[in-house]
Amino acid sequence: MAHPDILVFDHFKSFPQLVHGVFSRKGGMSTGSHASLNIGLNCGDDEPAVVQNRNYMMDTLGVVRAVFLNQVHGTEIKVLKQGEDIKAVTWDKGFGRTPCPISADGIVTNIRDLALVIQVADCQAVMLYDPVNQVIANVHSGWRGSVANIIGRCVQVMAEAFSSQPRDIFAGISPSLGPCCAEFIHYKREIPKSLWAYKLKGGSYFDFWTLSCDQLVEKGVKKENILSMGICTQCRADRFFSFREEKNTGRFGAVIAVTKERG
Repeated sequence: MAHPDILVFDHFKSFPQLVHGVFSRKGGMSTGSHASLNIGLNCGDDEPAVVQNRNYMMDTLGVVRAVFLNQVHGTEIKVLKQGEDIKAVTWDKGFGRTPCPISADGIVTNIRDLALVIQVADCQAVMLYDPVNQVIANVHSGWRGSVANIIGRCVQVMAEAFSSQPRDIFAGISPSLGPCCAEFIHYKREIPKSLWAYKLKGGSYFDFWTLSCDQLVEKGVKKENILSMGICTQCRADRFFSFREEKNTGRFGAVIAVTKERG
C-alpha cells in the first residue's frame, strides 16, 4: 500500500497537541471508481476495503477512536463532552462499524484522543480549534450548509457548550468545489438573494470559499486565524474525490483531534 497523501494547515502546526490532516484519495485499498483511500461506507464501495482505509487513516495520525458522522446536509451540530459514555457513537480501530452513528453535519468536543472525521467529495470540511479551552470541531458544509450558515452555527455551539471565544478560534477549510467549478444553473431558486454577492460576474458560479471565511468573521473569528487550502476538488479529481466530476466516487477524510497531556 502506498503512503497516504496528507495536507495540513500551517497555522495548526503551532499547537503540538493538535493532530489533524486532510487525506487525499491516494494510498488506500479501494479499487475502481473508489480508488483508493475511500472512507465512505455508503457510496458503493466494498466494506472490508473501507474498514481498512479508515483504520489506516487513524493509524497514520496515531488515534484509536474516531467519530464518523452520518452526514445528511442539515444543520445539526452534535456536542460530545468529557465524561460522557461515547462507546455507541465511536469507531474504535479494529472493531468495524459504529453501533449507533450520529446523524449530523457538525461535531464539537473537548474529549482528548477522539478524532472527528468529516467525509467529503466537493463539499467543505471546516476544522475549528479553540486552544484556550482545548475544544475542537469539524463541520460538513455543502452548498445547503453554506446557505444555512452551518459554520457560523458551529462557532455559536462552541461558545454555548464550552465558553469558547470566537476571537480565540482557528479555522481551516479543506479542498472543495472552487469558484471555478461551483456552477448553480438554478441558483435563483436554490441560493437566497442575500448570497448572490458571492456569484462571479457574468455567470452562475459561486465563491463558497469566500462565503465561508466571511461567515466565520461575522461570528467573531479573526480573519488571520482562517486558512483555506484553495484547492478545487473537481479540477483536481486525480487527487481528491469529486462527485461533480465522477458521480460514482468515494469520500476523502478531514480529521482533527487533540491528544492527551503528556507528562
